[in-house]
Amino acid sequence: MSLKEKSYSVLVVSASQNFITNMHDLLSSSKYETVKYTASISSAKRANIEKAYDIVLIDTPLPDGTGDELAIDLSTDESSIVMMLVHYDLYDEIHENYSKYGIFVAPKPISNELLTYSLNWLESARERTRGYEKKTLSIEDKMQEIRLVNQAKLLLITDKGMNEDEAHKYISKQAMDKCVSKGVIAKEILNK
Repeated sequence: MSLKEKSYSVLVVSASQNFITNMHDLLSSSKYETVKYTASISSAKRANIEKAYDIVLIDTPLPDGTGDELAIDLSTDESSIVMMLVHYDLYDEIHENYSKYGIFVAPKPISNELLTYSLNWLESARERTRGYEKKTLSIEDKMQEIRLVNQAKLLLITDKGMNEDEAHKYISKQAMDKCVSKGVIAKEILNK
């Protein structure tokens, strides 16, 4: 699936009606499946509790704070890619302090062209994290299968009098004979 076929959910946090209007025009593409606009840190936190967003844009400052802590909190959620827009006078300091959290920082005012490029970069970063999420799930699935096989081996050892090597060979042979994973055989043994 190409990047053009992917879809993204976006949370825009801004107290500026001009910025919201501008973002509404830029995010009207079908690749942005869900777009939520909030005007404060507290409303952004509530929105994030309801749904995790792929991309979060924070236009600072906000009426209830600078948005720094919100950006850090959301960026530590591995599924969200965060970009803060800060006044150009603060850019160097904010970039220096927040890039270590994986937060993208852009100076404002910002042109529509640069904002469009930034959205493309954020999409690319999100795709990278999606790849890591898939790998993590795969590892977790494998670990779960290992746990099941170990439990089944323990059951074979205690109930059938096998030693660990015999139990392992039994599970492996059953999996091979039935053309299924060892995890499936382990579940069968545990459910008997």
